[in-house]
Amino acid sequence: MRHGRVRFLAAALLALLFSLAACCNGGSVRAKGGAAPSPAASSAPSTVWRGAEFDETAAEYDHAVGADLSHLSEGYAAFRAENEKRLKVQIIHGEEKYNYDLPGDGTVTVCPLNMGDGDYTFRVMENIGGDRYAPIWKAERRVTLSNEFQPFLRPSVMVRYDADSDCVAEAAQLTGGRETDVEQVAAVYAYLVEEVEYDYEKAKSVQRGYLPDPDATLEEKKGICFDYAALAAAMLRSQGIPCKLITGYVEPDGVYHAWNEIYLKDRGWITAKIKAGGRDWKHVDITFASNGVPASKTDNEKLYTKRYTY
Repeated sequence: MRHGRVRFLAAALLALLFSLAACCNGGSVRAKGGAAPSPAASSAPSTVWRGAEFDETAAEYDHAVGADLSHLSEGYAAFRAENEKRLKVQIIHGEEKYNYDLPGDGTVTVCPLNMGDGDYTFRVMENIGGDRYAPIWKAERRVTLSNEFQPFLRPSVMVRYDADSDCVAEAAQLTGGRETDVEQVAAVYAYLVEEVEYDYEKAKSVQRGYLPDPDATLEEKKGICFDYAALAAAMLRSQGIPCKLITGYVEPDGVYHAWNEIYLKDRGWITAKIKAGGRDWKHVDITFASNGVPASKTDNEKLYTKRYTY
C-alpha cells in the first residue's frame, strides 16, 4: 500500500512538472538545440560544479579565529576557529541578521550571503555567559554577487556536501540523461518520496541548533522536514540547479517547518514542500506552487513567521 501510494505521488509530481514546462514553452518541452531561451533562462546558471573553501592565504586572524572574505562575489564567507569558547558568526545586512554556530575545533564553517547585494557586517561573537555574546572580531564589506544564484548553488553550514558526498553521486545518477531541469528536479523529488521516510521519533526529540547531514539522511533513509529540505538542496545544487532551503514557524501553533524554493529556467523560483502528518503515506505530499510567484507572496506563506532563507 505504501509503495503504491508513493509511486502515485511521484507520477503526479512528474505530470505536474511537465505541465509547468509545457505552459512555459508554449505547449512543448524544449530539448537541447531548441528555440531560444526566455529572458529568465538567459540569466540562469550553468551546470559547472561550485564548491566552497577556506583560503588560508586570504584569511584574517584574531583571537584564534580565521575569517576568509575572499569569496564574497561567489556568495559565501568562510570561518574557522581553534578556541575553547562558544562562538557564533553573525552576518548583518540592513535589518536582516543571521547567526551561525562556529565550532572551536578548526572545522570550517561556510556562511551563505543569502541577503543579496549590499553592505554587510561580519562579526565573530564569543559567549560571555548564558545566552549572551560579545563581538571579538568585526569587518564590513560591500558585496556584489556575480549573479543572484551564487549562494544557492554551493554547500554551506546549512546544506553540507562536497564533491565526494554520497548524495552528490546519487543526484548525478538520478539526473543523468535527463535534459531539462524540470525532469531533473522531478527525478530528485520522486526519489525522496519513494526512499525517505518521515522520522516521527526524531521530530519529537530533535534539539535546538540541530543541523542536517544530507549523507546521513541518504544512508538512514529517514528524517524530518529539515533533513528532506537539506538533502534536496544538496542534490539539486550539486547538479547546477539553484535551490534555497527555507525554514519558518507555522502559526498558530508555532510548529517548525523547512522546505525548498527551486529555480527553473523557464519558470523562475517555485516552492517545493514535503509535508508529513499522521502515520500513513497518504499524508505525505510534495507540492509545487503553480503560480510561480515568490513563496513569501502566496496565500500559504501567510501562515509562516520568522522565515529564514539559506
